[in-house]
Amino acid sequence: MLSKVYFTPASAEDGETAIADKVVKLFDSLVEEHNPISEEDLVGIKIHFGEKNNTGHIKPPYLRRFIDRIGELDGKPYLTDTNTLYEGQRMNSVDHLIQANEHGFNIEEIGAPVIIADGILSKNFTKVEISGEHFDNVSIANDVLHSDVLIGASHITGHPLACMGGTIKNLGMGSASRSGKQQQHADVKPEVDLEECRECGTCAMWCPVDAIEVVEGVGAKIDLETCYGCAECITTCPHNAISNEGEESSRALQEKMAEYTLGVLKGREEKSLFFNFLIHVTEGCDCYDEAQKRIIDDIGILTSFDPVAVDSAAIDLLNREAGRDLLKDVYEDEGLDYSIQIDHAESLGLGSKQYELMEL
Repeated sequence: MLSKVYFTPASAEDGETAIADKVVKLFDSLVEEHNPISEEDLVGIKIHFGEKNNTGHIKPPYLRRFIDRIGELDGKPYLTDTNTLYEGQRMNSVDHLIQANEHGFNIEEIGAPVIIADGILSKNFTKVEISGEHFDNVSIANDVLHSDVLIGASHITGHPLACMGGTIKNLGMGSASRSGKQQQHADVKPEVDLEECRECGTCAMWCPVDAIEVVEGVGAKIDLETCYGCAECITTCPHNAISNEGEESSRALQEKMAEYTLGVLKGREEKSLFFNFLIHVTEGCDCYDEAQKRIIDDIGILTSFDPVAVDSAAIDLLNREAGRDLLKDVYEDEGLDYSIQIDHAESLGLGSKQYELMEL
């Protein structure tokens, strides 16, 4: 039987209240099919709170009524994310909580507490055994694993290494400890286009391991033995002079994200569900510390019990609306292909690319 993916059209222009109502309507459609929430269940909502100055992230009011609805089902909701590998406002739990609060993610505005799942310095994690091509165990944040129900609330975006960020990235990369994120990025090797480099030093300033030296008259030089592949230099270069070395490192990263997702969802097949928001879709992910423009008009919101199907549906809707393979075109020069993560997730048994779209 095909996985069901529920869809409702939605745009930021609808207003926050209307979008909040649509999220609840989608959720109720899933609950009619199967209610994963039992009395007193701790319900973790895995979300990205948005880096400082980012404006594209999911807005807290979109989730307020949904969080209330979880309470009506006797669940105990909390919002959660993990600390980042790169420098920024979300590298430790203190700064991360402050940043989440600045974007409106707090108990007063959204009705649920925020918990950084991997602890103050990302030392709170458990190694989960899996059978993958890259890993036989993965390091998952404890307060993701300790949820009774896990709900992914993912903002669909492009991504400079994975081509697309959706449910697989939100769960796989976003639920990993910092050491787990480093494992996933280990094959990423940034390369500087010296003709485009302006020797501004931004990349060196943001590199968390001091792997970059700016040589006057030459440009930025990256010590690949020191570099651990966090991609901070790629995302912060104001001149787009740094890119990933090749397709194979992107392939490895995407496959590893899927394997981490396998660890996150292990044993909770009946206790998880996933939302994808195709609102304010941007070229880069919400880790960018800047306001990014939409690359396509708002489309809507998807939900499913199948993480592979919900990401596949997101791509199909993007491409239908754009009339082309949008994210592959955005990253054509880099040779990126989002289908790697989806195909690998399917091969791991996480779900199916084949689905039935149910429009509400």
